[in-house]
Amino acid sequence: MSLKSERRGIHVDQSELLCKKGCGYYGNPAWQGFCSKCWREEYHKARQKQIQEDWELAERLQREEEEAFASSQSSQGAQSLTFSKFEEKKTNEKTRKVTTVKKFFSASSRVGSKKEIQEAKAPSPSINRQTSIETDRVSKEFIEFLKTFHKTGQEIYKQTKLFLEAMHYKRDLSIEEQSECTQDFYQNVAERVQTRGKVPPERVEKIMDQIEKYIMTRLYKYVFCPETTDDEKKDLAIQKRIRALHWVTPQMLCVPVNEEIPEVSDMVVKAITDIIEMDSKRVPRDKLACITKCSKHIFNAIKITKNEPASADDFLPTLIYIVLKGNPPRLQSNIQYITRFCNPSRLMTGEDGYYFTNLAVSCGHSSAGHLYSDDPQCCAVAFIEKLDAQSLNLSQEDFDRYMSGQTSPRKQESENWSPDACLGVKQMYKNLDLLSQLNERQERIMNEAKKLEKDLIDWTDGIAKEVQDIVEKYPLEIKPPNQSLAAIDSENVENDKLPPPLQPQVYAG
Repeated sequence: MSLKSERRGIHVDQSELLCKKGCGYYGNPAWQGFCSKCWREEYHKARQKQIQEDWELAERLQREEEEAFASSQSSQGAQSLTFSKFEEKKTNEKTRKVTTVKKFFSASSRVGSKKEIQEAKAPSPSINRQTSIETDRVSKEFIEFLKTFHKTGQEIYKQTKLFLEAMHYKRDLSIEEQSECTQDFYQNVAERVQTRGKVPPERVEKIMDQIEKYIMTRLYKYVFCPETTDDEKKDLAIQKRIRALHWVTPQMLCVPVNEEIPEVSDMVVKAITDIIEMDSKRVPRDKLACITKCSKHIFNAIKITKNEPASADDFLPTLIYIVLKGNPPRLQSNIQYITRFCNPSRLMTGEDGYYFTNLAVSCGHSSAGHLYSDDPQCCAVAFIEKLDAQSLNLSQEDFDRYMSGQTSPRKQESENWSPDACLGVKQMYKNLDLLSQLNERQERIMNEAKKLEKDLIDWTDGIAKEVQDIVEKYPLEIKPPNQSLAAIDSENVENDKLPPPLQPQVYAG
């Protein structure tokens, strides 16, 4: 069967990758299908509404308490001086509590002023400990980069240091709140540099990349896969799932890549290396760059195989295959880390945003009439999590056997190899095919041996039961032995009425 006739159409409509508000940027499930910009607008609207309602509630409670206190004070004007002081103290305490409630419900994502930070408690020793070599190197690079911007660079460095100090006191917040603080900081700095510093947009992007590199190198160990989230649990689940799917072949996914071609094989290896290398990076932009490099190698492999530019329908199944072969470490944690702390402009537009969307972002798509036709999950990770027998055109029995490790699909036969294929690769697949056959034969022998053992046990039990039935039906009765009979030529004993023995007679002749 040809590749085209087998294709089940893992299809992605590009419009489905975009923000559901229609702004033209890429959406993200972490932002409920919105892009970063639209999500922040919607989030702030809901947040401001909640804050306003909390303020109104606090003010109403304060008025009610003041009215109640005023009425009670007017009816008790003859109270003693001691009691008046007690009431005054009570009023001050109530006012302080209401003020505290208002502060609690006020916006917490805004970075505090320098004065507020200085009034806070002194930094812990962990802040002042000697930084690592990488952190020290990044700090020097950041300072050298900002020197070219003179006064604007000084202001950026000042705001960045204040942000890091503020984040130190916000470590007890949830990871979503810390992410919101970081995204607020990105937006505020970008707007300030572009409006006050009169910096061109292309240079603003470079500045934001350096800021992200500087702050996330320092915050990495506090915000990557924190214990307060279930990121690690998701990592283990997806790794276990990918290991169970090790038997999936490119033909099952309709991957338009021919690994027999040396250049294509090299591209596949490089793509796998890039997606695995993502976990070794600290900065979200560097992790995103690994995904981009992996995707470009995939497009090159498809182009070499088909001798024509690759399409989105070719790219997604190949990306799924690369993820299955590579099984990247801490995949979910890296995806969440990028989503939470990457400069949002990179996720919303450009090739970085497109490749990341295909790897990690959920969206609607259509397929072979049954594969997730009603499920809005089409990214590589979601596809792997929901992969089933129908999506691979397998019977449920075969799929269950492959998943349990009882057997594996037959490998490519030797007669189908091209003349230019490597002899070592051919021999490897022949050996794998032979091992697969031996495994099936061993499985059959084991099943027959178990069946024979069961038959022998059943036969033994059956014979024992028949013997028991016969013994119960015809019980064995043991009678005492009879008395011995007297000799036939003995004397007539006990008058047994036997004739006397014959006497010899003499005859005269």
